[in-house]
Amino acid sequence: MTGLLDDTRAALARAINVYAGTEDGDRLTQLRTRLDEPLRVAVAGRIKAGKSTLLNALVGERLAPTDAGECTRIVTWYADGHTYRVTAEMTDGEQQQLTFHRDEGVIDVDLGGLPPEKVTRLLVTWPSARLRTATLIDTPGIGSLSESVAQRTWDLLSPSDSDTAEAPADAVLYLLRHLHSHDLEFLRAFHDTEVSQPNPVNAIGVLSRADEIGVGKLDSMTSAGKIAARMATDPVVRTVVQTVVPVAGLLAETAATLTETEVAQLRRVAELPVADADALLLTADRFATRMPELGLTSTEREELLDRFGLFGIRLATSVLRHRVAATATELAAVLTERSGVGELNELLRSLFFDRRDVLKSRSVLAALDALTRASPRPGSEAVAADVERIMASAHPFQELRVLSAIRAGWVTGKPAVLDDLEHLIGGAGAGISQRLRLSDDEGHDALVAAAAEALDRWQRRAENPLTRHQLAVAARVAIRSCEGMLSELGRSS
Repeated sequence: MTGLLDDTRAALARAINVYAGTEDGDRLTQLRTRLDEPLRVAVAGRIKAGKSTLLNALVGERLAPTDAGECTRIVTWYADGHTYRVTAEMTDGEQQQLTFHRDEGVIDVDLGGLPPEKVTRLLVTWPSARLRTATLIDTPGIGSLSESVAQRTWDLLSPSDSDTAEAPADAVLYLLRHLHSHDLEFLRAFHDTEVSQPNPVNAIGVLSRADEIGVGKLDSMTSAGKIAARMATDPVVRTVVQTVVPVAGLLAETAATLTETEVAQLRRVAELPVADADALLLTADRFATRMPELGLTSTEREELLDRFGLFGIRLATSVLRHRVAATATELAAVLTERSGVGELNELLRSLFFDRRDVLKSRSVLAALDALTRASPRPGSEAVAADVERIMASAHPFQELRVLSAIRAGWVTGKPAVLDDLEHLIGGAGAGISQRLRLSDDEGHDALVAAAAEALDRWQRRAENPLTRHQLAVAARVAIRSCEGMLSELGRSS
């Protein structure tokens, strides 16, 4: 990966010299810092899919507003910083620092009379350990009633040719409730079969608000998991996202900020006879209005519904009733696990963060490729040649190109063979243990033996005259991946 980053930096340095003194040159200089920044992960989806709620769950704080305020119409970046600050970047390039306050944790930004349509983005800097790993980008909903609002998300993830030096987000979490034609259209715009553009390895589908799929029943997440698994194996879905994972975003957000006061309120429900509790929690309206003897005010009940949803209240009271957890810390851990956000975080680590250098290099090279095509000038041919050489020769890009070809159906073979190939080239995670489908605690010798066996297996397949041409080409990429693993294991022995 170090060689790939070095090559990318060299190509970018040459481009900066070529475009020095131009507006494009200034943008390229800014782009140079991109390689040292955290990965940029956009949270996108249709309107009211739960994007802001999921972002808060990932950060572990209630930062993003989840109502329908005017700031939800603006692309908002959440980045780690030394100070608490909100900056508006205007369509004319000017920047303006804005005043804000926190209302129950959520950042309430005062635009100071600025028309939202004149604001390109809001940049929220916030000291956060989780934001040191990834800058999270909250986007307006696809399919918004306002075409100009929805277009902001399209422009971020699939920028126009006129914005040639601006790289898109490195990766995207796309929230789905049902697979809509607009979802596929958007994801295909974000995806391109060429390695110079994002492809399915950059995208994870999130079956959002998963607890609502089972109408808030205690087994809702199990039902959602089955639906997500079916979606993840759908040939159409596989061409646009890496996988699909169910997440109860509201439950995850609440678990991250749970208070002892809320636990005490939920315990009152948990201490009811089971039949009475079930009757009270039959619907949200019943919980809000029935059993005044419970000792919870109407305001407290509404706040619990807003924070947990009916599913969350049912789950939390069941956990408390069976003494699986007693304190806010213990209950938060159980709710976090049941929300599915832990699985999503693991996917983010294995699919995005472990290959962050590859994804960031791709974004920069894509910007250089677009710039040299749209704005050629003396010396830009050499930049284009550098980009082409890096894209063609860098093994991580070859792996992603093969993965894209498998997902698109261009590489065919027996399902077990293709599954093995996907894992070896990093389709389920870039780590050696993930590529070899071994647990993280496997010993060094076991990893070496598995990598050697995989190398032999794919060498024989590549040399077999009956192997289809496309699969034979992919096999040679798998061979190099196996050789790379053995080399890395040799250095660490």
